[in-house]
Amino acid sequence: MYLPSFSLKGKTALVTGAGRGIGQAIAIGYAEAGADVVIVSRTQSDLEKTAQLIERAGTKAYLFEADVTNKEQVIGIFETLDEEGVSVNILVNNAGMNIRSKALDVTDEEWDIIMHTNLRSAFWFSQQAGERMKQAGGGGKVITISSVAGHVALRTGVVYASTKAAIIQMTKNLALEWGQYGINVNSIGPWYFKTPLTEKLLADEKYLQDIIAVTPQKRVGELPDLVGPAVFLASEAADYVNGQTLFVDGGMTIQGF
Repeated sequence: MYLPSFSLKGKTALVTGAGRGIGQAIAIGYAEAGADVVIVSRTQSDLEKTAQLIERAGTKAYLFEADVTNKEQVIGIFETLDEEGVSVNILVNNAGMNIRSKALDVTDEEWDIIMHTNLRSAFWFSQQAGERMKQAGGGGKVITISSVAGHVALRTGVVYASTKAAIIQMTKNLALEWGQYGINVNSIGPWYFKTPLTEKLLADEKYLQDIIAVTPQKRVGELPDLVGPAVFLASEAADYVNGQTLFVDGGMTIQGF
């Protein structure tokens, strides 16, 4: 048998920032692939909407309204799951934010909140999930949403770009440490996608055309374009993929000048 399984049946995935956008799409895609899904967001109403869509796909949703920048709350999520006998096999660190300040205008407050939301929280979730995966002995999959901005220089958002570059390197280090335990650690690097966070930017026709001009496929991404790679990296089809960043960018990062 040469075609490995892309099914996630019997698995439990935890997705941060799952209330909308990329996180919601991945959570629903995982449910459609057969996984139960632990969803984390700051907004209860968003969680409830995502949970309904997960349950419509026929699997179970576990809801956690939490601030991913609060370590006690992060640990509390895993302790609650432990108490309920729920083992996380797949972790997706998706929660993130951006403040598009130019470098000379970045404040200490902006630096801290972006670093804490994008990078530190991803490490905390990885640390908690990785420890449990190691102790359980069955391996697991850790996937973090990085960005094209962590690989090439863009116009603004130096702090965001710094967090995403750090995520790419963190992915490699965790993969090196945890590969011996059967834990695969990878990241996905999107370019521009249609989400609630990019809606205003993409409504600017000049901005949109500038993006399309440097994208070989001449379009921005749609959320289903990300779900397939996320399911692949979470499945046994990716058992020998470790420490990699898969850029889902319509070819943006392959260019010279």
